[in-house]
Amino acid sequence: MNYFKHHVFFCTNQRDDGAKCCGASGGQAMRDYAKRKIKALDMNGVGKCRINSAGCMDRCSEGPLLVVYPEEVWYTFVDEQDIDEIIEEHLQHGRIVERLQLK
Repeated sequence: MNYFKHHVFFCTNQRDDGAKCCGASGGQAMRDYAKRKIKALDMNGVGKCRINSAGCMDRCSEGPLLVVYPEEVWYTFVDEQDIDEIIEEHLQHGRIVERLQLK
């Protein structure tokens, strides 16, 4: 058994040179939102879900982004509604949100 059922990494990298990055595209704010939402739904902790920050994932032009493990599914997002959909569909029901999935 995995320690966490799902481990979600949000890129929160901020570039100093002004280049496109997840940090400047709302990565940190959406990570914070997801962490609060997961806690409110009692989905956090051992055997459940863990939300983490990550440095650059080297897909800056596709960001902001997150990746869900162990499935290795990459997502982009725009707002809280997209995060809600990923939480509900993928993390709660095991269904990939194809419209937000990066390949």
